[in-house]
Amino acid sequence: MTEGTKRRQLAYIGSFTSAGGRGITTASVAPGTGALTALHHTEDAVADPSFLTLAPDGGTLYAVSETDPGAAAALSLAVSDSGPDPYSGSTVGDAAAARSGSGGPMPLGAAVPVNGSAPTHLALAAGRLYTANYGSGDVSALPLRADGGLDGPAATHQHTGHGPHEQRQQGPHAHAVVPDPTGRWLLSTDLGTDSVWIYDLRGDEHGPRLHREAPLRAGTGPRHLAFAPPSAERGRPTGGSRVYVVNELDTTVTTCRWDEEKGVLEPLDETRLLPEEHAGTDNYPSALALSPDGRFAWAGIRGADRIAVLGLGTDGPPELLTTVPCGGHWPRDVAVHPSGRWLYAANERSGDVTWFDVDPTDGTPHPTGSLAAPAPSCVVFA
Repeated sequence: MTEGTKRRQLAYIGSFTSAGGRGITTASVAPGTGALTALHHTEDAVADPSFLTLAPDGGTLYAVSETDPGAAAALSLAVSDSGPDPYSGSTVGDAAAARSGSGGPMPLGAAVPVNGSAPTHLALAAGRLYTANYGSGDVSALPLRADGGLDGPAATHQHTGHGPHEQRQQGPHAHAVVPDPTGRWLLSTDLGTDSVWIYDLRGDEHGPRLHREAPLRAGTGPRHLAFAPPSAERGRPTGGSRVYVVNELDTTVTTCRWDEEKGVLEPLDETRLLPEEHAGTDNYPSALALSPDGRFAWAGIRGADRIAVLGLGTDGPPELLTTVPCGGHWPRDVAVHPSGRWLYAANERSGDVTWFDVDPTDGTPHPTGSLAAPAPSCVVFA
């Protein structure tokens, strides 16, 4: 296969339309360099699509609408399985590579209310779409239609509690929802309650079914979490899977042990994401991305405009290896390419997505290019 007919990969970039963003941007990913080229924008088809996720078959894209009241939307990516690539003129024989077509993602009906405010994250699990609603501090579940679209009404579970931070923790603020690798459990970080709420996905036809709440240290402000990939779990002497929770209010990552049989999350230790000279400043870590082989993790640090590079061993806490500039201002999201070769930072306030070559020996990202994208909020790969 020649360079001109290689099957292309696509990336989808969410953005805040209320801040001048162009909705969901479809971009091609150059196979040799990871460079992004914008192909299509949904503009105002979905308001403030701040986070995105893809169906496992790659045929449907889901977005939260971070509004008040909040909503979620489904968009079809399906096009003909073969034919001319509308962007390069080459023939594309793979349905996933040809997704989005010349018209881009197409809404599968109107956005559906989540019965909460300001949803910030979403995940597919157990035949439903779950959202974390920051403003109202709850988790919602929406049924899926046979065509991949969304139905209502949403079933919700309200978080309760607060933390010591006077401005940010007066009440619950659910920030992320992540299913565990078994698909049996759903974990939701709550910035306002300093805890991770664990839901049992079995028999949740009446709404999210709470299993337990796992407290973290008061004042940490858990924002996002990531499970260590299976390749990193082999040979761990302490048993159990690893979960890494990035904390927005004190610039740390909490390492936890996850018991998938009992649905129990146990905090083990914490790692600072910036050197000591940055202690006491407002840095607001955003997202955490793990390398596919489980050797490294990268965290976006918005106040410092840096990316923290962590080394992940087979046991013990992560090690802060270095930090590098994010290539812009206010990195709201960091995402690693499925190959592990490139890292991407969605710099919300400078209006660009920067990509980096990742050094395979030490995990250091080296900037190689950027794409103008007003108010970007996340990057996901088809």
